[in-house]
Amino acid sequence: MERVPVLDEPLKKLLGAATAKVMDEHLGLRTVGDLLHHYPRRYEERGQLTALSELPLDEDVTVVAQVADARVHTFNGGRGQRLEITITDGSGRLQLVFFGRGIHKPHKELLPGSRAMFAGKVSVFNRRLQLAHPTYAKLGADSGEDEVDSWAGALIPIYPACKGLESWKIAKAVDAVLPSAQDAADPLPPALREGRGLTGLPDALRKIHRPATKADVAAARERLKWDEAFVLQVALARRRHADTQLPAVPRRPAADGLLTAFDAKLPFTLTEGQQKVSAEIFHDLSTEHPMHRLLQGEVGSGKTLVALRAMLAVVDAGGQAAMLAPTEVLAQQHHRSVVEMMGELAEGGMLGGSEHATKVVLLTGSMGAAARRQALLDLVTGEAGIVIGTHALIEDKVQFHDLGLVVVDEQHRFGVEQRDALRGRAKQPPHLLVMTATPIPRTVAMTVFGDLETSVLDQLPAGRSPIASHVVPAADKPHFLARAWERVREEVENGHQAYVVCPRIGDDEDDTAKGAQKKSPEDEAEKRPPLAVVEIAEQLRTGPLAGLKVEILHGRMAPDGPGGKDDVMRRFAAGDIDVLVATTVIEVGVNVPNATAIVIMDADRFGVSQLHQLRGRVGRGSAPGLCLLVTEMSEASPARQRLTAVASTLDGFELSRIDLEQRREGDVLGQAQSGVRSSLRVLSVLEDEEVIAAAREEAAAVVASDPDLTRLPELRTALDALLDKEREEYLEKG
Repeated sequence: MERVPVLDEPLKKLLGAATAKVMDEHLGLRTVGDLLHHYPRRYEERGQLTALSELPLDEDVTVVAQVADARVHTFNGGRGQRLEITITDGSGRLQLVFFGRGIHKPHKELLPGSRAMFAGKVSVFNRRLQLAHPTYAKLGADSGEDEVDSWAGALIPIYPACKGLESWKIAKAVDAVLPSAQDAADPLPPALREGRGLTGLPDALRKIHRPATKADVAAARERLKWDEAFVLQVALARRRHADTQLPAVPRRPAADGLLTAFDAKLPFTLTEGQQKVSAEIFHDLSTEHPMHRLLQGEVGSGKTLVALRAMLAVVDAGGQAAMLAPTEVLAQQHHRSVVEMMGELAEGGMLGGSEHATKVVLLTGSMGAAARRQALLDLVTGEAGIVIGTHALIEDKVQFHDLGLVVVDEQHRFGVEQRDALRGRAKQPPHLLVMTATPIPRTVAMTVFGDLETSVLDQLPAGRSPIASHVVPAADKPHFLARAWERVREEVENGHQAYVVCPRIGDDEDDTAKGAQKKSPEDEAEKRPPLAVVEIAEQLRTGPLAGLKVEILHGRMAPDGPGGKDDVMRRFAAGDIDVLVATTVIEVGVNVPNATAIVIMDADRFGVSQLHQLRGRVGRGSAPGLCLLVTEMSEASPARQRLTAVASTLDGFELSRIDLEQRREGDVLGQAQSGVRSSLRVLSVLEDEEVIAAAREEAAAVVASDPDLTRLPELRTALDALLDKEREEYLEKG
């Protein structure tokens, strides 16, 4: 992390051009500092000494023995050389073999009669046991047991390696640069370091690369975790601090304006959670600095209603609000539900509209030219108080009269650049509310969305029904699948509707739906392509669901017109379709309270949080929901265990934890922020919750007292190193 001159030395100066080139191209290591921060992945112990008479095949052993004889053989017409050394310890004999240029050093050093310790993997050649290219340490005639024990007990660092650069070569390169560690500038303020009993950075770097004991490794890791957590949290704290310095127009709702009229016509009372979160949002909106808030809510916890009330408050105060959705289906769905919830309050400028009413416009990429022109006009004149749309909202042609609030739905689908482009549409920075229905464990939220304040909705509104989830093992128990289709029929006969979700569309192109995961080894093993909407719909129409109205919905259908996405969604919402066979386009935001059953085909091909999202499409009305996870995976497979976990709990936070433990957490950080993962080498966002939380507090205190870090030049240097261009942009735009 530190970039002081010595650590900035290019590796090619110290290591030679060939090695430096491989390190640069394959491991991204260019400077001495980069290599010092390339930590061992684990440590091998040379281990207990083994007698030569008891050598186990294919295992790493350490032996102490005397050299009996040494011979060099040539082969390939004299072009190749092989050194064979026989060693003995009194209990047996063993052959060591060295090849090529690797023979010169041992040939000089391992003379008959000399004693040494040898470590390597036991293999067989010509029916004889041997060690090929073992590591060794010579022992003097008077070396005692202590010396032998300390060599045998030493920890051998194993580095993340690559083609052309084995771990031991990296270890050799580290030896060459390790003396430079003493010049590493320490980013942690001395008071923090002493207060928490952390070792200095030079010492930590030496101990992580060349530990004498396991305690050395633990002390070094503890210290280096703090570096990573603290520097990242300082970056986020400075971002938050800078945001508090930005100007924004305070948006306070009128005493009895649009929001009051809307609340008066709600047919239910807000949950305690909704009231609490709304209060937090209204407080932020009334300040002279932009709100930056993340709203996390369980599937169906009523986030959209909370966001709509925030938008109405801004319209009340004379501003406009924009809601950004990741897909057209979702934008149309949001538009429909907002207009329905608002009723005559959404009919601004129309006959029959309420006196407080405003216009709610939709803006998507596939709209007709005339409708689009009208929507753009309504935005620039301020006629439309609320606009709901997709990425089309971000285009240069879109101008607002006075943009006061941006609501971004489903953050994990949305790039920072898009958020930023929309904020750039306003005269002054607008307030920002980011909604996600994928619960994020607290530490991940602190690391990924550390520049946003967080609100959590964890209560389900009254009237929501429980959802029963079951795994349907189609391969082991085919009659379970037959029963699943009977259950769908029963739901329809009781006046309800159902979804069937498949990972693929299945028209001419081979098109795994974007939502489904990349092929897992389990998929590869079974070679069957994922089930497809088009085929499954046909099988259901002619087979188990014959006589029911079965239709399809996927992302490549035309948005408008008869048979288009919006048409199908509207007819499903109206109850004209019994069973909708779809891809994951229904994953978020689709709200049809009469749909009570969802059957997810090839459920093992979806991620945990995605399954949780899909399951949230049912149980939205007064009738209980049913979610059937169909899989052909065997009971012992990890995929099946993942499905059992999803079926066993409705708690999204618990599931997101399971999800994180199963995937590498790099995926989580990677999809939400560019580049920052590369700065986390020893810190685990799941296991190091205490370090992250403590680092956040310490960082906030440091930034509050010295926002420009003028008194902490080493921290400033570390920060500059962390915030290379890409990450700087992420933090700037967050």
